[in-house]
Amino acid sequence: MRKLPVVGLVTAAVVFLVDQLSKIGVTRGLGLTDLTDARYVTPFFNLRFVANHGVSLGYLHADTDAMRWALVAMTGAIAAAVAVWMTRETQRADRIALGAILGGAIGNIVDRVRFGYVVDFADLHFGEWRPFLVFNVADAAITLGVLVLLVRALLMRDKRDAVSENPHA
Repeated sequence: MRKLPVVGLVTAAVVFLVDQLSKIGVTRGLGLTDLTDARYVTPFFNLRFVANHGVSLGYLHADTDAMRWALVAMTGAIAAAVAVWMTRETQRADRIALGAILGGAIGNIVDRVRFGYVVDFADLHFGEWRPFLVFNVADAAITLGVLVLLVRALLMRDKRDAVSENPHA
């Protein structure tokens, strides 16, 4: 029997809670519920409400209920695959990264089920240039988790291969 990936599950729970609480804070606490509403935090960062009916970069826009539920099912399947991967993963850093991805995915799934869209609010910009679309904590956690997995897979693989080839080095 596999050991329960506690660190990954705790990471997922923390990401999910921070994501949901931040969305409540922005929509209810600050009253941002319309695209024209914004709170200027710094010269390069605003809080702005966006109802995201699509997925990454606005792709797969859910114009119908059928598409909405298809996105929920697709995201749920990905989240389930990540959860299974996390139970099989032996590296702590990878479990944390997978937990961040899982928590973010669940946060966005909950939004899509509750509202029919994902609540986005973080608007990073430099003048008029926006390197990202408006995003949320879940999106940031998913992105960081994927980046950690990629960096570790690309950079740490050589070290793991060297150790496995010469375990007494």
